[in-house]
Amino acid sequence: MASPSDRSQPVALVTGSVGFTGKYVSAELVAAGYKVVGLSHEPAAGNVVVDLCDREATIKAIGNLMPDVVIHLAAIAFVAHGDADAIYRTNIVGTRNLLEALASGSHRPRAVILASSANIYGNSDAQLLTEDLPAAPANDYAVSKLAMEQMARLWADRLPIILARPFNYTGVGQSEKYLLPKIVSHFRRRASVIELGNINVARDFQDVRFVANAYRKLLDADAVGEVVNLCSGHAYTLNEVIGMMEDLAGYRIEVRVNPAFVRANEVARLTGSNKKLERLIGPLDMIPLRQTLQWMYEAHE
Repeated sequence: MASPSDRSQPVALVTGSVGFTGKYVSAELVAAGYKVVGLSHEPAAGNVVVDLCDREATIKAIGNLMPDVVIHLAAIAFVAHGDADAIYRTNIVGTRNLLEALASGSHRPRAVILASSANIYGNSDAQLLTEDLPAAPANDYAVSKLAMEQMARLWADRLPIILARPFNYTGVGQSEKYLLPKIVSHFRRRASVIELGNINVARDFQDVRFVANAYRKLLDADAVGEVVNLCSGHAYTLNEVIGMMEDLAGYRIEVRVNPAFVRANEVARLTGSNKKLERLIGPLDMIPLRQTLQWMYEAHE
């Protein structure tokens, strides 16, 4: 491979590139002039196939790629994922192997964004969750992300790390195991009934296109060493989401609460402060949730 000085484009490494978020982030980076190299555990066109839990394979792959910037999205991101061992190994050990590989390579990237999660805040009495609030994770996924953050700080003297904490986001292409795609899907097929868990939980929902744009802008911001929320600053209950979809679809749906879908230790409300993000990347071009839902409802996948 040519040395970094011989390359006409900066190289961006995106882990988890074939996933929901990875596809949007990759497209955002290509539009900004980067040559994107995807890294994933499953084959895809133009991707490097590596299991990040395989330390030696990861070190070898990263050494050959010499990325200028890195956005690390590869993770088990489903809160209700049933395999705790896989959650911890992927989210902590996999990230550590990536950081070791980047730190030991001959080419030091200028920015490494690690995707953490707003779930680390848990149940908080704060109206708006700011980055300096103490963490109180309430599930294995959140614990794994908090542990990943702590582990990453061990590499802060060797790598330009930025810790991003995205709140809930959605968009076209997200799996229906997540709540908003599930709700939209029911309305697209004009179902008369939908079964949900706790419909009073409130989440700071945002658009995946906004999130991808924020990741790209953070690469060029003075953000190394920072922890930053990616959020809209406004939370919606599932009841409110249902109401928006009823307006868009033109009919009412019967909502049934299924106890099997009610999670233990459910976080009641997650609403983030985006003041720090705005300070780092400039004015935020937020996409209203209703507009995102309409995009999903009208999409032809």
